[in-house]
Amino acid sequence: MSKIILTGDRPTGKLHVGHYVGSLKRRVELQNSGEFDEIYIMIADAQALTDNADNPEKVRQNIIEVALDYLSCGLDPAKSTLFIQSQIPELTELSFYYMNLVTVSRLQRNPTVKSEIQMRGFQASIPVGFFTYPISQAADITAFKATTVPVGEDQLPMLEQCKEIVHKFNSVYGETLVDPAVLLPDNKACLRLPGIDGKAKMSKSLGNCIYLSDTPEDVKKKIMSMFTDPNHLRVQDPGQVEGNPVFIYLDAFCRDEHFERYCPDYSCLQEMKDHYSRGGLGDVKVKKFLNQVIQEELEPIRNRRKEFEKDIPEVYRILREGSKKAEAAAAKTLSEVKQAMKIDYFNDAALIAEQSKKYQ
Repeated sequence: MSKIILTGDRPTGKLHVGHYVGSLKRRVELQNSGEFDEIYIMIADAQALTDNADNPEKVRQNIIEVALDYLSCGLDPAKSTLFIQSQIPELTELSFYYMNLVTVSRLQRNPTVKSEIQMRGFQASIPVGFFTYPISQAADITAFKATTVPVGEDQLPMLEQCKEIVHKFNSVYGETLVDPAVLLPDNKACLRLPGIDGKAKMSKSLGNCIYLSDTPEDVKKKIMSMFTDPNHLRVQDPGQVEGNPVFIYLDAFCRDEHFERYCPDYSCLQEMKDHYSRGGLGDVKVKKFLNQVIQEELEPIRNRRKEFEKDIPEVYRILREGSKKAEAAAAKTLSEVKQAMKIDYFNDAALIAEQSKKYQ
């Protein structure tokens, strides 16, 4: 069996460092590993419209922003298929068929759906499209016969629901769909990077992000304003490392060699943590170090983005060609699904012959 990856992002804004450490960086590593036969990276605009139906221009404008972020991070259209979800009509048809395999009560129990509904204030009036997006996501994954789906921790309930749909379909109609495996980030700090305000999740809608395309000045300003330990009022005070966003970011980004370059007082992050815990290390020094580490990581990304920004028509050409390739793959799966469900009437010569004989 071919090894295939499917993953993607909603185009509701530019991508941030949470996306980068949670999935983008790993995607590039997987792309360049040579271990996978096909890699599909989706810009999920149809899914974004489920809670932005009254603002399609927001989604429209952010298609190019996400594409630029993808390319600037190192996703290579020669190795990965970059495509736009809405340009693959087969995904909608698969979603419709899968809806018959999922109950309303099961969707209501999905923890990701519940938290997203609460965050968006949809409790009293939930758009049907938004409510059913776990089914749409299952269509995305199965359409390309993905064997591996890299996700953040918050998406695990979605993958669980996808696997349930796969098992249900295969048990009813025969072995047709591929059961995907989940791939989580290696670094636990990358599972869920908090916002710079200390809130549990970095989110575009909450305005607590460091964007991949932020200027060096903006990055520094955001890092120096980051929430830390509110009880660490003086340098000499013992500080709390656990749950401290600055140290969570350092867990995600820094390596021992960064200390040699930017903070030679310490040989590794644990030494810095120990000093902070016992007191005598101020937040400003830690934040300055974090700024240098993140600036080093983001500089090549920003530089590549500037190059791609010079030829926007070429970026759209990449997306168009990727969408054509993705549609061909999805059409093949849809054909197999319809055959398994016995709704491929015009291609079923045996059915036509049987019915002809029946009425002769």
